[in-house]
Amino acid sequence: MNIQITDIGHMIQLAIAPVFLLTGVGTKLTVLTNRLARIIDRTRVLEDRLDVGHNDAYMDELQVLYQRTHLINYAITLSTSCGLLICLVIAMLFLGDTTNLPLDKYIAGGFVLAMVSLIGSFVCLLREIFIASRRLRFRHHQPTFRGKSTDAY
Repeated sequence: MNIQITDIGHMIQLAIAPVFLLTGVGTKLTVLTNRLARIIDRTRVLEDRLDVGHNDAYMDELQVLYQRTHLINYAITLSTSCGLLICLVIAMLFLGDTTNLPLDKYIAGGFVLAMVSLIGSFVCLLREIFIASRRLRFRHHQPTFRGKSTDAY
């Protein structure tokens, strides 16, 4: 097997699009882990407050935070699976091109699975955002001015 410089250039061209996708998935994982870190920080604060005394509002918020944590964990798992599948697709592209193995169906299948994982990850992220937004709407209140509502002013 004699690989020419032009063949290597062709292989690199084949792998460019999945590599850009992999960069996007890496960025998305950063966003997801940052959201998870903020949820964990808030959870710790509420748990510390609950150690002092029971509060139904804190318990309700904790339940919402636990639900959000699960969704973010699913999104991280699916994004990581997507990244792994993209890496496998890139490896199969190089392997198939250098060895003339018929890997086209595996490459297509891996790419479709990667996209399904990415879609699932976005769905989990969107659900988590809706839950966080809904929680903010429930907590929305009118500010007071000298003990009176600002609606009168």
